[in-house]
Amino acid sequence: MTEPDDKPYIYLDHAATSWPKPPAVLEAVQDAMLNAAANPGRGSHQMAVKASRVLFDTRKQLGKLFGVKNPNDIAFASNTTQALNLAIKGFVKPGDHVIATSVEHNSVRRPLEYLKLTAGVNVTYVEADLFGYTRVEQVAEAITPATRLIIVNHSSNLLGTIAPLADIAELARNKGVKLLVDAAQTAGLLELNAPSMGIDLLAFPGHKGLLGPQGTGGLYIHPEIDLDPLLHGGTGSQSEAVEQPKVRPDRYEAGTQNTPGLAGLKAGVQYVLNETVQKIHTKEWSLTQRMMEGLLQIEGVCILGPQLGKERTGIVAFTADGIDPSEMSFILDQHYNVAVRAGFHCTPLAHAIAGTLETGAVRTSVGCFTTEAEVDTLVAAVKEIRKQYAK
Repeated sequence: MTEPDDKPYIYLDHAATSWPKPPAVLEAVQDAMLNAAANPGRGSHQMAVKASRVLFDTRKQLGKLFGVKNPNDIAFASNTTQALNLAIKGFVKPGDHVIATSVEHNSVRRPLEYLKLTAGVNVTYVEADLFGYTRVEQVAEAITPATRLIIVNHSSNLLGTIAPLADIAELARNKGVKLLVDAAQTAGLLELNAPSMGIDLLAFPGHKGLLGPQGTGGLYIHPEIDLDPLLHGGTGSQSEAVEQPKVRPDRYEAGTQNTPGLAGLKAGVQYVLNETVQKIHTKEWSLTQRMMEGLLQIEGVCILGPQLGKERTGIVAFTADGIDPSEMSFILDQHYNVAVRAGFHCTPLAHAIAGTLETGAVRTSVGCFTTEAEVDTLVAAVKEIRKQYAK
């Protein structure tokens, strides 16, 4: 095996966090630290006003991306996990029935299991097939008179499968059930117009497909939905009131916001808007197909999720006979300077349907700056590693 000393660093872990960021993102973070470092919404002096403007402008850009007319219907969160907790714990009441899928991330599963134990909430996980596809008919069969919320992982963070979101949204609308979409793997990578698509709650990260810094994300909340706040505390508005304000977005944003991070998120969203979601997705899909074609030619390698040529996001997870996924990941990192992720990816439900719950899998994921040469380097490295272990 080779050594990585003089090899360029190849980053293929974009499903966790995108890297590198566009230069404009770095510049925006620095500018906010230098010129808008005061608390937003907490004062009327010039720097506080600049900080408030950063937050509002970021909401506006997100509104453009998600088709949201009123920027204040977007509440900031530190990540998708916090946004999902706000949506789930703020909306679901004791005795409610919730439907989710078997490709959900632990950011959905664990809050639901918590509510099962503490609030008597009933949960049905609609089982997807081996490739991660969820049948709308099964979702329809799971609906009961007590069903109040359907939760859909727009794309599995293990399998890359894209959910039939339009059909599920239509079903939810016809049944009078609200729809929460986990867009952790699709925000900035697939078209998402929340109002026109019938999405009532949309949780998204800032640090993945939107190319912003870690510690950013948010939740779109339909104007007719009122959630119980996840956090209570200072908002800079209605400070004389004992209760959390009703006005948006203050109701859902207690405490000082991450102004530098959100400035970077604004720049990231602007980059996505300029490039267009469609162009980014087309490039990433082409790269995943190239990667799959190469990996499938290696004896003993099995790719999870949709088959070659089928629509998916930029995730390609695989196993290799005779090699533990964690060891494969370690060798790729230490000997080839290739960053991937191994393990269970916070989604044991998806591993169960893929048949990898005992072993986990190696997950590669491309981004908008990934090149064909980088993909080819990964394939060649896996081939070399597999050859060594086959001896």
